[in-house]
Amino acid sequence: MKTRVAILGYGNLGKGVEAAIAQNEDLELVCVFTRRDPASLTLRTPNVPVCSVEQAPAMRDQIDVLLLCGGSATDLPQQTPNYASMFNVVDSFDTHAKIPEHFARVDAAAKAAGTVALISCGWDPGLFSLARVYANAVLPQGKDETFWGRGVSQGHSDAIRRIEGVQDARQYTVPIQAAVDRVRNGEQPVLTARDKHLRECWVVAAPGADKARIEREIKTMPYYFDEYDTTVTFITQEEMDRDHAALPHGGSVLRGGVTGWNRDHKHTVEFSLKLDSNPEFTGSVLAACARAVHRMAQAGMTGCKTILDVAPAWLSPRSGEDLRAHML
Repeated sequence: MKTRVAILGYGNLGKGVEAAIAQNEDLELVCVFTRRDPASLTLRTPNVPVCSVEQAPAMRDQIDVLLLCGGSATDLPQQTPNYASMFNVVDSFDTHAKIPEHFARVDAAAKAAGTVALISCGWDPGLFSLARVYANAVLPQGKDETFWGRGVSQGHSDAIRRIEGVQDARQYTVPIQAAVDRVRNGEQPVLTARDKHLRECWVVAAPGADKARIEREIKTMPYYFDEYDTTVTFITQEEMDRDHAALPHGGSVLRGGVTGWNRDHKHTVEFSLKLDSNPEFTGSVLAACARAVHRMAQAGMTGCKTILDVAPAWLSPRSGEDLRAHML
């Protein structure tokens, strides 16, 4: 029996999820919910309805897992606990510093409703989180660092677009190569956020908007830009569409550690991603997580979970026998 999946939000991430569902034979897209006029959206998947978000509660019996594809800045903090009170849900909340409080709110809602809510799924947080936990468990004496980019951060770009007077925006996260090289060489340096990354912001301002205010709000935004060297460049919408249409990303998690009685043997663990399309890859992670959430719900679990709580086999469509024969 297929897992019946619905998407809430049909931006770049929602479209990426739709494409991922089409590649998984055990997943079925049953509906897309939108805050826009449903008639304004055209899906790539045939015979799937587009409905208003107001219709979602009435369709809870038709949906096994609801994938929330809004932004972390303002959408998911409200949407995830709200919809976890009705559905099994998955989100990609990626504001690392606020994950504990987001978890607490969602956990309360999901436990009260008897649902499963899997939060902060994607590649970071998500797959990179797993890499950090595995490396720390194996090399307890060591230090890890995470580098992102060069690529477009969907969450940071969305946060800029929420600023009054911003018509469009892209934010590129750029690792500082000298810092990456030091970690790869096993130096284990002490690095601040500013030492590790630059943030490039390309912004289309609305006509008459106060560009100085917009730049100031970007550079002082907590959790997003205030701890980094940040550049803001204003361009036209034509330049944005021409030069910044692609959404690549990637990065690396590295941990350097030592073993032996004298701690004289050095080891480096590295997990890296290079992505042509950030939203399509993130959408693929969410699709796999939908499968896991459905299995967790069927097993009688409730409450909020993260990728760290998910058994790897539950993410895969393959049977245990197949995984042991071909993946182990």
